[in-house]
Amino acid sequence: MIRVLLVDDQALFREGLSTLLSVQADIEVIGEASNGEEALTQATALNPDVILMDLRMPVLDGAAATRRLRATHPQIKIIVLTTFDDDEHIFEALRAGAVGYLLKDVPSPKLVEAIHTANRGESFLHPSVATRLVAEFNRLAETHPTPPAAAHPPLPEPLSERELEILRHLALGASNREIANTLYITEGTVKNHVTNILGKLGVRDRTQAALKARELGLLQV
Repeated sequence: MIRVLLVDDQALFREGLSTLLSVQADIEVIGEASNGEEALTQATALNPDVILMDLRMPVLDGAAATRRLRATHPQIKIIVLTTFDDDEHIFEALRAGAVGYLLKDVPSPKLVEAIHTANRGESFLHPSVATRLVAEFNRLAETHPTPPAAAHPPLPEPLSERELEILRHLALGASNREIANTLYITEGTVKNHVTNILGKLGVRDRTQAALKARELGLLQV
């Protein structure tokens, strides 16, 4: 059973989400919060597996709440669910530690899929958000070419060629299953590689891995 906390300042939207998720046999809505401060309190009291987090809220906004939750409750996976699809909100939320970013017009099956994906420790991005993320990587590569690898301090333990290959797919938002199908290896093998990649990069999730890989110049083909 995946235990979910809903965080949104609109009571009617929370009610609709709760109703939608109540028909899922393996998802349980265990609590609600109307702002970021309430989310911190509820997260401590209820210890959910996944939080669906709005961004624009009174008292404490979603990005700030996500940042604090990632510091105090790193085991909780946070999916941003918002109406904002501009670069500023997207990158702020991902840097704060969200593992997913969805718009509120997302079809319900995709929302359910995102909850399952996040609970497995994988990222799930709305298609338009993934497109923006890739575009930003490309823009940075064009406007700020990556210095030679020697200019970067080496990782304590370098990534293998296979890990680099998986990292590039991961940075494009591919799931473990999609990577496995593309590389003709098992999903379990991909999961093991992803765990090793996160450890070697010293990050907690796939989105942070992609961002750090870009900084280190590891996404160049």
